[in-house]
Parts: sequence; C-alpha cells; structure tokens
Amino acid sequence: MAPEASASAGEEQARLIAVVGATGTGKSELSLRLAERLDERGVAAEVVNADAMQLYRGMDIGTAKLAPAERRGVPHHLLDVLDVTADASVAAYQREARECIEAIQARGAVALLVGGSGLYVSSVIHDFRFPARDAEVRRRIEAELGQTGARALYDRLKVLDPEAAASIGQYNGRRLVRALEVVELTGEPLSGTLPDEPVPWRPLSIVRLGVERQALVPRLDERVVGMWGRGLVDEVAALVPHGLRDGTTASRAIGYAQALADLDGTMPRAEAIAEAQALTRRYARRQVSWFKRYPDALDADALDPASVEAAVGHALAAVS
Repeated sequence: MAPEASASAGEEQARLIAVVGATGTGKSELSLRLAERLDERGVAAEVVNADAMQLYRGMDIGTAKLAPAERRGVPHHLLDVLDVTADASVAAYQREARECIEAIQARGAVALLVGGSGLYVSSVIHDFRFPARDAEVRRRIEAELGQTGARALYDRLKVLDPEAAASIGQYNGRRLVRALEVVELTGEPLSGTLPDEPVPWRPLSIVRLGVERQALVPRLDERVVGMWGRGLVDEVAALVPHGLRDGTTASRAIGYAQALADLDGTMPRAEAIAEAQALTRRYARRQVSWFKRYPDALDADALDPASVEAAVGHALAAVS
C-alpha cells in the first residue's frame, strides 16, 4: 500500500493502527515498538488485544500473552477478562473493543489493535453487523453437535460455506454451530456477511506481518516445544480447579486440549506436542488466508528489519 492509502479512509487522523498476522510473527513486539515510536513523538498509545484466547484469565503460556512486566509500561486492554468457563463472543468483543478504542482516542492517544483472531479483528475495524440469532435453531444444531461431533458439522459447512469452514476449522464446535445457524436463518453464508469491499469503521492503518512458510513452520514448531518447556502443563493443572474442563472454548484451545491430555496421561507428551504443532501450523494457514482480505494493509516481512521499519514508518505517518 502506498503511504497515503491510510489517510484515504477519512480526512481525520487515523488514530487506530491494527497489527495483524499469523501466530508467531511478532505482533506483540511490533505493537510495543509502535508505542515507543509514538511516545518519542509525544503521542501516547494503548494496546487493545485481538487474540480470542488471550481474553481468558490464566491462559498465559499457551497464548504467548505478554506478562505485565513485558509490556514496557504500555497500557493493555481486554486481557484476562474472561473465566475459563465462559464462552468468548465475537459480538460482545466487538462492543467492548470499540468502547476501549473510543475511550483511548478520546484521551488523545492512538489505539493499537493487536492480534491474529481474524473474525475478531474484522468485527472491530470494518462496518460489520452480526446476523440475527434464533435460540431454537441453535439448540437443534447444538444437539446435532452433541450427537455427531464437530467434524460432521464441519463437513456440512464446507459444502455450504467453504470460506467460513476454512476459517473456523473442524474442531471449534461452537463457531461451527453459529455459522450453520446463520446459513439456515439467512440463506447466505456467514462469510457473506463480511462486505466484499470492507468499509472501515474508523480511519485506520493496518500492518500485516508475515513470514515465508519455510521459515514460519520451524518457528511455530519451536514455539510449541517452548510452551511445554515453560510449564504449559503446570499452567493447565492450575486452571483445572477453576473449571477449565467445563469451558467449551478454553478447553479446546490449541495447546490446552493437548496439555490436558498430557496431564491426564491419555496422550504421550511427544504425541501431544506433535498434535499441537500440527494444529498450530493449520491455524496459521487459516490466519494467512483470512488476512489476505485486507487489501490496503501494509505488508511487512517479520524477519526483515528493513521491511518492518518501512511498515512502521508508513503507519506512523498516518497518525502524525
């Protein structure tokens, strides 16, 4: 994108920067760099989390959540706001994230929306309205989920809405139910509720971090091994008394489901790690595919300092 593209979203300054990309591409580090560069210009910045799993209290190692001491004094919002028994809701997240962003901008600061949960990011930055719900339809599809499992719903959705199926994957039963509910109620695919030409909710600049696949795969594999080494199984054990097993979203998160199996002795550690690695690679591919729909994003190769610096410079120019 040309440096002036962000400004075209509106005449007012773009007091919102989204930092997106696949897992393991350094989004958190880049957000802190942006905040520090803004601070050098006398502009405050605050981060709004856009990683669905980082919403959960106690899920730190497996989500690569920055500890308070690692945030370099930059305020962070929407971290640790849900119990592990709660279901994350994109609609609720959209409302809360936009409230955070508006409050940050009202303080004269720049909001940095940072994360890799594609639907969560899109719900905030685009003019996105959620389709209607029907409790009876949802209960019927949930009953089907209980009887046949998530894979059967995934196979059905893949026929009805291949794009949504690719984004959700075959393990997230709750989101599969929601997608099928939308298809039944509207006759249109869930992915069709996203505008073909995304309309920005607010003027913004988007930095899209990427890594070539041959370099990203070993990074992701090492990342998973590192999580086990830093005590992911102990973290999971500490969350079990808080109801981790009862959480339909948290308990199925990549890494956490496998660490639970490791903890329970139902899966050998090496197998648990290998499964988490495979799922992480698959998830990263879905993220890359999702973020391709952002045509005006500033692309940066996370392993190329010059590329990252160029993207940072263009993003900063949009808020100067």
